Amino acid sequence: MNPRPPGQVRIIAGHLRGSKLPVPDRPGLRPSADRVRETLFNWLQPMLPGARVLDLFAGTGALGFEACSRGARATTLVERDPGLAEGLRDSARRLKVEGLRVVTADALSWLQQDPGERFDLVFLDPPFEAGLWEEAARRLGPWLASDAWIYVETPLKTALLLPSGWRLHREGQTREVRYALFRSGNGAAPETAATIASEPNPQVTPSA
Repeated sequence: MNPRPPGQVRIIAGHLRGSKLPVPDRPGLRPSADRVRETLFNWLQPMLPGARVLDLFAGTGALGFEACSRGARATTLVERDPGLAEGLRDSARRLKVEGLRVVTADALSWLQQDPGERFDLVFLDPPFEAGLWEEAARRLGPWLASDAWIYVETPLKTALLLPSGWRLHREGQTREVRYALFRSGNGAAPETAATIASEPNPQVTPSA
């Protein structure tokens, strides 16, 4: 049984450091743990200032708001639950966050439209029981900048087939989840991709 979600989650660093975001008790709502987010954003810090960010399954908005706090230029949060989406807008108003917009939509349907922009960073962390990683990854291509970063979080023993153009940059795990940061297209240096490809990684596997 999944543990009951916390009542709130805090923003770890940046100009919103210490601010709290509510975590309603909803099925499948599972904010990334503080430890995981801190590691991820340490990896991302050099590229965040000025970045265009997409939080595709926003939920509590913890990843998107953290990106805003650390210097992202524009952040889009997609959330299909109208109540959660309105809560995200309330948090943005309360915290006076600029450059953040909330879209109330099903993520997979939203990705089917013609891209209005391309993103430098995408958070791909859907509800675990929905199993939407691979389909969302397939539809993301037109929305990605040529050297975009993609963050993927899964249950620990879940194997994925991801687009062949994605190159694993870094990964980690806790007792419950595996988290990985990829780079699309030509953004990864050849020697980096070769080094990562030579290391066994049965959990997250690029597709052919």
